[in-house]
Order: sequence, then C-alpha cells, then structure tokens
Amino acid sequence: MAALNPSPSLQILVRGPEGFCVWDGPPFGNNQPGIKLDTVPCTNATLSEDGSRLMVMKSDSVISIYDCSSFKEIRSFRVSNVLAASLSPTGTFLQTFQKSATPQDKNVVLWSTVTGDPVYQQFQKNMTKSTWPSVQFSYDEIVACRLATNEIQFFDPKDFSMGIIYRLRVPGIAAVELSRVPGSHVAAFVPESKGSPASIQIFACGNIKQSQPVARRSFFRCSSVQLKWNCGSTGLLVVVQSDVDKTNQSYYGESKLNYLTTDGIHEGLVPLRKEGPIHDVHWSHSGSEFAVVYGFMPACATLFDKKCRPLLELGSGPYNTVRWNPKGRFLCLAGFGNLPGDMAFWDYIDKKQLSTTRAELSVTSEWSPDGRYFMTATTAPRLQVDNGIKIFHYNGSLYFKKAFDKLYQAEWKPESPDRFGDILELIKSVDSLKVGENKSQGEGAASKKTSTTNPSTQKPAAYRPPHAKQAAAIQAELFGGSTSEQTSKNALKNKKKREKQKEKKAAEAAAATEGS
Repeated sequence: MAALNPSPSLQILVRGPEGFCVWDGPPFGNNQPGIKLDTVPCTNATLSEDGSRLMVMKSDSVISIYDCSSFKEIRSFRVSNVLAASLSPTGTFLQTFQKSATPQDKNVVLWSTVTGDPVYQQFQKNMTKSTWPSVQFSYDEIVACRLATNEIQFFDPKDFSMGIIYRLRVPGIAAVELSRVPGSHVAAFVPESKGSPASIQIFACGNIKQSQPVARRSFFRCSSVQLKWNCGSTGLLVVVQSDVDKTNQSYYGESKLNYLTTDGIHEGLVPLRKEGPIHDVHWSHSGSEFAVVYGFMPACATLFDKKCRPLLELGSGPYNTVRWNPKGRFLCLAGFGNLPGDMAFWDYIDKKQLSTTRAELSVTSEWSPDGRYFMTATTAPRLQVDNGIKIFHYNGSLYFKKAFDKLYQAEWKPESPDRFGDILELIKSVDSLKVGENKSQGEGAASKKTSTTNPSTQKPAAYRPPHAKQAAAIQAELFGGSTSEQTSKNALKNKKKREKQKEKKAAEAAAATEGS
C-alpha cells in the first residue's frame, strides 16, 4: 500500500517584490532548495486549505487559479476594483469583494473555478477581519453559511441557485464561526447590549427546526472574541478580549479563555494557574488536546485534554506563541513579535524538552505537513530589514537559512498529515541525513576540541571594581605601558621605601641606646 500511495513531497511558496515562486521542500540536495516553479509576477498569492489550488492576484485586476499538482494556470478572472479575494477550502469557489458605489451593486461574488461563472452574488457594505470571507465553508465544502443582520443564512454548496435554504435567528449576532471538520456546528457571538452580557452560542447545523443552542456561555467585559474549533467539531475555545483592564494590571486590556463542548458537558473558564493575558491557543491535530500560553511575563504554557484537565506543564519564559506538530508528537514554544525569539522544542509523548534555540525577528512560523521541520520567516512589511527564512529540524537544530533583501511571504504548501508515514519513521530518516551532513564536519570539530581541551590552569585574578579598571586603562593610555607592569613597579618602589624607613628607625634606635 505504501508503494501505491507514496508520501507527497514538501513544497514551499515564497513571494518577494518580483512575484512568487515554489521551492521543492526539504531535504535539499546540496543544501539548496530546488525550484518547482520559477518566479511569476503577482501582488498576492494564497493556497487553498487542502493545497490543491493556488490563487494569484496580479496587478492588472486579473486573478489566476493554478492547479498545484502541475502548477499550470487553469482559470483566470478579471475583477475590477477588487479589494479582497479568497479560495474555498478545496478550491472549488473563488470569493471576491469589490468596491461598491451603491447598495444596488452586488459587490461580493462567488465564482466557480471549474466553469468560471458567478454562482452567488450579494451586497456587503464593508469588510472586516471578522466578516471576511463573507461565505464560510466547512473543510469538505458540504456546508456553507454567512452572517446577516440578526441571523445566520445557510446554503447548499452543490447548488447555490437554490438561494438560502434555511435561516437561524440570532438577535444581535456580530460574528459567526463554522466548524471545519466536519461542518456540524456553528458558533455565534452576541456582544453586550443595554446591560445584557455578551454570549457565545453553539447551534447544530442541518436541523431547520432547531432554534435553541446546544451550548451557551455568557460573560461581561467583552470587546471581541476569537473562536477556535477543534478537529472533530466537539470543542470550541473562546478567547474573550476586553479593551479595558479594570484591575489596571495591563495597558492592553484583559483576556479570558472559555471552553465549550457541543454535548453541553463543559461550559466555563479554562483553569489557568497564572493571571494575565492569553497569548496563544492551539489545538492538536487530533482535536483531543490543546496548548495555551498565558500570564504576565514570564508567561506559562500548559497542555490540556478535552475535559480541561492539565496534562503537561511546559514551564515559563519569554513566550507568546505555541505551534503543535501536525503529527501530534512535538511542540514548539516560542516568543516572537516584540520578544527576543526564544524557542523551546518539546516531545509531548515522552514529556521532555528536546532543545532550546532562537529565531530573532520572526514574523511567521509553522510546522511542515509531515511534522519533521519547523520554518520561521522574517517578512515585510512587518519588518523591512533582515528578511529571511530559517528551517529547523523537529528537535530545534538549524537545517537551512537564507536571507532576502525583501520577503513578503513564506509558507508550506498544505498537505494532509495522514498522507505521510509514522512520525518516528520520518524522524529516523531525518537523523540519518543529519549524520551524513555532519560526517564532513567531524574531523574539524575533533581537532578544535583537542586544541581546547586541558587548558592551562590559571589562578583567578583578584576582583577589581569597574572604576579602578577604568582608571588603570586611562593611566596606561596616557603614560604608555601595561597597567600590570606599572602596578608592579609602584609596588616595588613602595617596598624599598618601607625597607629604608625600617633601617633608618633601627639605626636611630641603636644610636639612642649607645648614647644612654
């Protein structure tokens, strides 16, 4: 079976000022990546969630769709005044948002990438991060929905000509998040209003008659939320953010982490052992565990199971990012952004830290789909200098590094982790490659080691305060010579003076005794 279904090769999308190109992923031949696709001019490039399609936005209002198996252009759209565009998870639909002058203009268009025809159109006044893309799809594209005034509207992705197939009434709704795998539930956020608390409500999809939520959580002091579904659609993590911290402990407001399950068993706060902001939350690929980085610096990191029971403490440090390996075994705990870039690699199964290293000025970071490599990138416009890519092994050792004058994007081509072999077999192949790479360096390292072993033992020097060292250095600069030599000469001179004084006193004492 393995011979019939070989593991796919890794690929990396890299975009700079000239356009984007595609690299063959590691392991690299001659320590340099091969070029899968030469540079194509563009202003933006986005891969579909399953990695089957690539959307390329060009400067002449043209949006091209590429088939990622061959990287050949299969469809092209000309959309004037386009402000945003996105692909559905499997690349079946292209969604565009255009600048609109009047409400009669249907400025949100859903295109079929197969036929090139529009399948659905609507008007949307403005676009925000929480409302784009306007139409959300489940990962398998079986369920589709969109946020409307006081309701959620559902569609049949197989036939958008049917229009809205049913509506879910949620008064005051401001944000919606459809579960991904499978698309069985939808989460709705209703902000505070007229003294009523904000709330998160979970509804089951596909049941037209059901209007009551299967789970609900209410809370005050809420300005915005982040909704994170697990794989399996059984649990929802909700990061509740308030712009104002009434305890005056943080300038950036306060945040809390809530956890809800679709069976209604758990609806409450995640028990964290330290006060402070929620820096990052990440589900494992299985959806059975999640990792949280939280608290005032130095931040803490804890792994929980799906019943909110702590599984493993990852310690504390200057961290604000956690990335869980797609195969579920390894994690990377890091401090990026305004932090120095420290990274700690952990083995979740053996519950031990593998190593620590540093990737300064990193803007993006992600594991490879096979779980063997971890890539960080310093990109513009966030940082205009020191742009580049670093790739690390699963245990934190640096594998590859490349600098760019200007880098806008660097990301792995998505693949299902299930298409790759067992992680233990994969890392064995990485270790064998590392041994081959290090053989040529072994002799040099050994000779260097022999030159540094058995150093001559020296008696530690006496402590001298900084001002004394500075004075000695200035004296040496003004009068020349070594400060140590000057000090020894003065000491010898003083010693001779003391001996002469002793001899003089002894002579005077002898003369006094003779006179008496």
